[in-house]
Amino acid sequence: MNPIAVNNYLVSLQNRIVAELERVDGRAFYRDPWIRSEGGGGESRIVEDGAVFERGGVNFSKVSGQQLPPSASASRPELAGRAFEAMGVSLVLHPRNPFAPTVHMNIRFLIATKGQSEPIWWFGGGMDLTPYYGFEEDARHFHSTCRDALEPFGADRYPRYKRWCDEYFFIRHRGEPRGIGGIFFDDLNEPGFESCFDLVRSVGDHFLPAYLPILERRRILPYGEGERDFQAYRRGRYVEFNLVYDRGTLFGLQSGGRTESILMSLPPLVKWRYDWKPDPSSEEARLYREFLRPRDWLAD
Repeated sequence: MNPIAVNNYLVSLQNRIVAELERVDGRAFYRDPWIRSEGGGGESRIVEDGAVFERGGVNFSKVSGQQLPPSASASRPELAGRAFEAMGVSLVLHPRNPFAPTVHMNIRFLIATKGQSEPIWWFGGGMDLTPYYGFEEDARHFHSTCRDALEPFGADRYPRYKRWCDEYFFIRHRGEPRGIGGIFFDDLNEPGFESCFDLVRSVGDHFLPAYLPILERRRILPYGEGERDFQAYRRGRYVEFNLVYDRGTLFGLQSGGRTESILMSLPPLVKWRYDWKPDPSSEEARLYREFLRPRDWLAD
């Protein structure tokens, strides 16, 4: 186990991703370093009202504490009460253009310790895409790049992590997915540290190839107030998931993390309507009918 190597990779990943996003947007991200009184800190890189991104953040954090938050030990109750160290990069990008999808990516590493016992470590993370208007070309590209990231680690990884993503990013009280999924994994600690770290690095290194071609295609499409209105409505689903179910959000809030950095994932403009339904013949209805359901995007 080598936490220093993980830390160095995560800092490098944040720098590389932000440099590319600044090139696309034309505006420098605001750098906001912070210190956590309970232990650790990080740096948030934020853009708002950019040429491409209405809001976006690429955050690095490294925190420690005397007791794992409930969200981290819910699936592993034997770890409850252990001290911990957690580090990660988390990003969410909300483009202004409704035809350009929102994207999320997260990579994290946790170590739980108790007295003289052997530390228990694991990785988690993934990436997923949330379109407001569906393009099959984009969905296939995103999922094929996710598959490419995992293929060196076994043919079973992509279908397993895709299914895990479909199940995780599901808004249970709405009975619908948040988007078109991607890959998600947690509690990764086998077969060994180096193999797990290699997989996590591959996921992180494939984020820009997965997302930037989609963003470049859609950021230039013309749109009107109707598309913006639907984008704001669907963003409401994003808010609901992040505040009710998202483990990263819950972990950050429960561990006394920096609230501004945790909630940077929320979009700046959102709308809710009572029991609204799209016109069945519209592109908005097509999103529900063809995209907001689990689907094998690489079957063809």
